[in-house]
Amino acid sequence: MKTVLDVRNLTTRFAGPSGALVAVNDVSFSLGEREILGLVGESGSGKSVTLRSLIRLLPSMAGQSGEVIWQGRDILNMSPKDLKAVRGGQISMIFQEPTTALNPVLPIGLQIDENLRAHTKLTHRERLIRARELMDLVGIPEAARRLSEYPHQFSGGMKQRAMIAIALASNPRLLLADEPTTALDVTIQDQILKLILDLRDELAMSVIFVTHDLGVVAATCDRMAVMYAGRIVETGTVADVFAQPMHAYTRGLLGSVPRVGTERSPLMSIEGTPPSLSAIPQGCAFHPRCDFATEICRATQPDTKMLAAEHQVACHNSLAVVKTGSPVR
Repeated sequence: MKTVLDVRNLTTRFAGPSGALVAVNDVSFSLGEREILGLVGESGSGKSVTLRSLIRLLPSMAGQSGEVIWQGRDILNMSPKDLKAVRGGQISMIFQEPTTALNPVLPIGLQIDENLRAHTKLTHRERLIRARELMDLVGIPEAARRLSEYPHQFSGGMKQRAMIAIALASNPRLLLADEPTTALDVTIQDQILKLILDLRDELAMSVIFVTHDLGVVAATCDRMAVMYAGRIVETGTVADVFAQPMHAYTRGLLGSVPRVGTERSPLMSIEGTPPSLSAIPQGCAFHPRCDFATEICRATQPDTKMLAAEHQVACHNSLAVVKTGSPVR
C-alpha cells in the first residue's frame, strides 16, 4: 500500500505560566492510500491536538517539532503560501462541533463557495453548480434551496453533512475527521459513517478518524492507534488489536465496551483519571492506573516496539497483558 502521510516524532508544546505543556509527545505513524486510521483514547489524550498539529492549525503559543511528510514535503517547514494550498485543498478537516465551526451569519452556500474560491479556478456559475453537487453528494435534500439557508435552519445531522460538503469542496486526498458523529443520534451517526466510507471509495481519499467510540472504530477503520497522555501506546490493524491487545490501557478500553450476551455482568473499568498535562507521571504515564505496573514502569518510559506484523506497542509488560487475553470475545 502506498504511503500518503508519514508522521515522525511529532511533538506539540503549549507555553504555560509554569513552563511548556506537552500535548503531543513524540507521535509517529503512517497512513496508506484509501486507508482509514482510527485515533482513539479518552478525552484529553491528545487526539484532536494531533489532528490540528498535522496541518499547523494551532494558536501562536504552540511550538512544534518533528516531521509531517506529505507528498514528499514536510508540512511543518512549509511557507505560509504553500501551507495555504495544502490546508483545505489537499488536506481537509471535519471539526468536532458543527454548530461552532459553521459561521452563523453566512449562508451554507457561501461557506462552501469560500473553499471553492480559495482552492479551485472555477467561475462563479461553476462554483454554484459544484456547491449543489456537493450538497447532493452528502445527502442534503433540495440542495438548490438550502444553499441560501443559514446554519440555524439545519438539524444537527444536516449541519454535520454541510461541514463534510465544505471539507470535500476541493476534492482532498486526506480527510481529518475529529469526532464527526459526536452528539448525533444513532440513526444519523450510522448515516454519517456510511457517507464517509462511500466518499472514501468514490474520491479515493485517506481518512484519519478521531473518536472515543470503539464500536465506530470496529465498523469503519482499517487500522487503529491508541493514545494516552499525548503518546501513541499501541498501533495495529483493528482486527489484531481487538483480538489481542498488548497494552493494559487498550485492554481496559476494550473491556469497558458493552457487548451482546453479557447483560447484567460488570464491565471492566480503568480506575483513576487521565493525568493533567502539567503533571505527567515519570516513566510510563499509565502506570498509576495499571494493574500490570512494575518498578521499571514507574522509572522508565517504554520505547515503542514491534511485537507482531503491523502491531506496535509501548509497554514494558506487554507479554503479561497478552497472556491475560482479550476482553472482547
